[in-house]
Amino acid sequence: MARVSTQFRCSSCGATTTRWFGRCPTCSEFSTLVEQAPPPVSAPGRRANARATTPQRPARAVSEVVTGGPLPRLATGIGEFDRVLGGGLVPGQVCLCSGPPGSGKSTLLLAVADAVARGTGRSVLYVSGEESVDQIAVRARRIGADSPHLLLADETDLASVIGHLEAAGDVALVIVDSVQTIASGDVEGRAGGVTQTMEVAQVLTRLAKARGLPMLLIGQVTKDSTVAGPRALEHIVDTTLSLDGDKHTSLRMLRTVKNRFGSLEVAAFEQTDRGLVEVLDPSSLFREHRSTPVPGTCVTVTVEGHRALTAEIQALVAPSNNPNPRRAVTGLDTARAAMLIAIAERTSKLRLFDKDVFLATVAGMRLSDPGTDLATCLAVISAATGQPVPVDLVAVGEVALSGDVRPVPMLAERIAEASRLGFSRLLVPTGTRARLNLDKVIATVVEVSNLDDAIAGMRRAGLTAIRGVPGSPTLD
Repeated sequence: MARVSTQFRCSSCGATTTRWFGRCPTCSEFSTLVEQAPPPVSAPGRRANARATTPQRPARAVSEVVTGGPLPRLATGIGEFDRVLGGGLVPGQVCLCSGPPGSGKSTLLLAVADAVARGTGRSVLYVSGEESVDQIAVRARRIGADSPHLLLADETDLASVIGHLEAAGDVALVIVDSVQTIASGDVEGRAGGVTQTMEVAQVLTRLAKARGLPMLLIGQVTKDSTVAGPRALEHIVDTTLSLDGDKHTSLRMLRTVKNRFGSLEVAAFEQTDRGLVEVLDPSSLFREHRSTPVPGTCVTVTVEGHRALTAEIQALVAPSNNPNPRRAVTGLDTARAAMLIAIAERTSKLRLFDKDVFLATVAGMRLSDPGTDLATCLAVISAATGQPVPVDLVAVGEVALSGDVRPVPMLAERIAEASRLGFSRLLVPTGTRARLNLDKVIATVVEVSNLDDAIAGMRRAGLTAIRGVPGSPTLD
């Protein structure tokens, strides 16, 4: 049998090495390499024997398990939070909420804890490993979370957290802030390391499943806005939520990244002195309200989960003395924005290769929906020519490399949202009328097959031609 050398594992990043170092060669952390037993290795050419054991619970037919009824859910009392969860919390559900520092994760979940405690009349346990009970109480009083059933504790030991849970009795919800600050005495390593984070998450998940107890975990993020710790942490939990927003604005977007019990949704909150306040109509936040059109702006309708939201895309084209003109993008995918700029330049016969082009969304909204391509192209062309897009026009469609405008999912919902908000002109892909019933839509629907048709459609809608009209400004 081949000889197996001793291994050393980093408690911070999980890397292994056959030699001990004072500093991990992978993550450069000091004093994190811990000796561990080598894995068993079978003899060459022989397969390791695995003994079969009798399962504690036999396998069941799916017809015996599926009841056909909806899952029982616990409504938190905060409508937008319930929306991203799919209608509420499922018994035994473990939800991981992450976001950058200062985004409002603790404030939001403290408000959720108070709402559940008031609605159910049962105890809700809020455990913090980052703040003391007195500090949590100050924030609780500020946002009005003063339910007598809301229990606060500050612990960093996993056994003590479970002890608080046992002492609380009938608990409706448990919140742990944050999972990276809790450590278990049964495993080695610092709190927040790979070994500790996985152990804490697995123990809390097994506890939640066994008791049918909903549990919310707050997760720290790294500098690139990903959940700190091992990637497997997101696989263990049932639901992953992301709370983010521009630090210079009060708007916060709560998105569902993963949900085993519902679809991927989005909710909007506004950060105020009284905590995070629900924004019931986010469409009004993502576009500028103006009476006269401004060159370089175009409104579109994007889809987040099952919700249609209007968004305004703004573009600026300016002369540049730089040999390599800038392409700055905020709120849009950089690679896709560069592609759309090239398509707009070729279709409209404009010279943009020697111009600085800036693209941005309003209120820091992030757009990754291909249905916003047409509005992006029209905003760039409008900024380059100085001809504004009408304020009552909405453009929806995916733009291909050939300049063709393709259909996008949930067109009916997009058109209904634009019509509800009072937009009277809609640029949509060809074939929309044949697929959808637009009898109840009061707006004028113009079908376009390519970007040239979109420009002509705006001309028919009453806009001065962007190109091809004598006297109109161009960049040629």
